[in-house]
Parts: sequence; C-alpha cells; structure tokens
Amino acid sequence: MKQKETKILIALIAIILILGTIMIATKGIAFELKYQDSQKVELNIGKKFEEKDIKSITSEVFEKQPVMIQAIEVYKDAVSITTTEITEEQKANLISKVNEKYGTELTAENVTIENIAHVRGRDILKPYITPFIIATVIVLVYLAIRYYRLNSLKVLVKSGVIIVLAQLVLLGIMAITRMPVGKFTIPFVLGVYLISTYICTSLFDADLEKIKVEENKRKR
Repeated sequence: MKQKETKILIALIAIILILGTIMIATKGIAFELKYQDSQKVELNIGKKFEEKDIKSITSEVFEKQPVMIQAIEVYKDAVSITTTEITEEQKANLISKVNEKYGTELTAENVTIENIAHVRGRDILKPYITPFIIATVIVLVYLAIRYYRLNSLKVLVKSGVIIVLAQLVLLGIMAITRMPVGKFTIPFVLGVYLISTYICTSLFDADLEKIKVEENKRKR
C-alpha cells in the first residue's frame, strides 16, 4: 500500500473511532426491539391468523414504532405483540381492530400490558466471548509460528492490534449508523474477524517476500 493511501486509511479509521466514541457516549449502542425495554400484549384470537393481517393492524395502531409479532399457544391461535411502548389508547384501538377483523370479543379489561426489561449487551455477547478468545489465541500462535522469521513477538503484537482495531472500527460504524445489535451482529463480527486475519497474513507474506528478495540479492 502506498504511503498516501496508508495515511488516508489511518485518517478514516481515526474519524470512525472518534465519531463512534462520541455516539456511544451520547446515545449508546442501538439494540433490536427484542433486546430493548419494551411492552407486550397477548391476544387470544381463538383461530388461526395471518401474520400479515396482524402486521397491517399494528402498522395502523403503532404507526412508526417497531413491532414484533409472534404466534403463541399450541394451535397458534393467539398472538403476542411487542413494541417499545403501548398506551391504553393504543391497546383499546388494537383490540377494537382485532375484534373487527376476526369477530372476537376481546376487552381492554382482560388484556394486560406486560413490561419487558432490556437485555444487557454483555449478556448477549457472553456465550461468544470464550470461543472468540480461544480462536484468537490459536490464530495468533499460528501466525507467530508461520512468520517466525519476522520476529514472533512483533507478529503477535501487530496481529493483535489489527484484529482488535478491526472490531473497534466495526463497533464505531455500528454506533455511527445506529445499526442495532441483533441477529446480524455476530455474523458481522465473524466476517470482520476473518478479514482482519486475512489482512495480517497478506502483510506478513509481503514482508516475508521482501526478506527473501534481499537474501537472493546478497547471494548473487
């Protein structure tokens, strides 16, 4: 990589890290609805229903609020509706529209709004921490052995910095774009992890090739 391109890359990384830090400090990390503080109601419709029909109703009632719809009970004849907040007015409107659609006789008095506490970020990541550490140790040991001619300690340090920095950049991008932590987070983390290890091997292969070229020159 040319010196100018390297400087641009470093500046870009620095900007992402700074802006990401500011966003995390001021707004925190965004989470998918199922990990947020939310409220839920369960409606016993008594017959099978189409999720798209329930979604159409919730779109009218909750408008731009994110909504999670899930069929419950053995025969899938009841529905759980979760969103960020459910007012008494919204609950009454929701019940009215469901009654109109399915001919049910649900009443606001028999439907309870349930509060759901948020899930902490560290609890989401906890199952993946140990495997991630073990995999990283194995990768670092492998790189140190494979590129011992480049000085194993330097290889370890440089690889560790690249891997950690790549994850911090991903975190910064997520914070800046308000990409929520959810089902796509772990695949993104693994993808960035693989890219960062590939970058390490590419850089070390280039350095090793330079050493071989210098050795061949000295032999002539």
